Amino acid sequence: MAKVTEEARQTYAEQIAVYQQQIDALLIREKNMLMMIEKDANGASYKRLMLTDEMLFLTTLYLSKHWLSLSLLSVKNEDALNDARKTLYKAVIYLEEVVSNFIDVPYADYEERVDEIKNLPEAKRYYLIRKLGLAIRMVVDAYGDNTKWRWTFVELEARFATVAKNILDIKTASKNGLDPRSPEYDDTVYHLRLVKRLLQQAADRYREKYELSTGRIDDFRLAINYLLALRRIHIILNERDDAEEAKKKADIWKEKMEKDHKKSEAQKK
Repeated sequence: MAKVTEEARQTYAEQIAVYQQQIDALLIREKNMLMMIEKDANGASYKRLMLTDEMLFLTTLYLSKHWLSLSLLSVKNEDALNDARKTLYKAVIYLEEVVSNFIDVPYADYEERVDEIKNLPEAKRYYLIRKLGLAIRMVVDAYGDNTKWRWTFVELEARFATVAKNILDIKTASKNGLDPRSPEYDDTVYHLRLVKRLLQQAADRYREKYELSTGRIDDFRLAINYLLALRRIHIILNERDDAEEAKKKADIWKEKMEKDHKKSEAQKK
């Protein structure tokens, strides 16, 4: 590894200071916003959406510190990477607090929550979800393939799939997604496609985690829940063949899960 020059160190310190100023300001804004929510619950959902957006910006600032370290010092900034990962979780949590973290439940179970952000256009919902997905991808890529967080990211990406689904006003979306005359048609169609892909991915990744890492029935059960959530979306959209395919796959997985569980219990005796 080439020796780091004093000039590179100085440039790094100067630019890091700029990022740190922005980071400190955002952390203060977050603290103040949370205090406002605690004092007055009116508009809390919209305030948490703002917090979600700001946490995504904060994540990029931490990533910028990491990339700057790679560029100028040729070393990873592990602290900045870990801060970026933790901040992503905060973004997801704020969004979960708005629209719930329910995976496979009827829309009626969380409709009240989605109703609280009824003035948020579909275009902005889809844009926020895309930003969250991009931030997750950037953090995962920054850690690389051999990271110890590999299986932890399965949970993060699955929770992302859940909020991507739950932020949709599914009643309106199921209509707008079928009506090309609707001004929200394109955004709704793309959002629904993304949700279906993310739910399938979450199911596959939890199954992979079960098979290759943990062997925990809880992980397998989550994989099945995401398949059933996908089936529910297909049913709402009247995609009968896709719904039936998801159901068959879930049934096969459930059968295997039960066999594995019985085998595991027998080995313990």
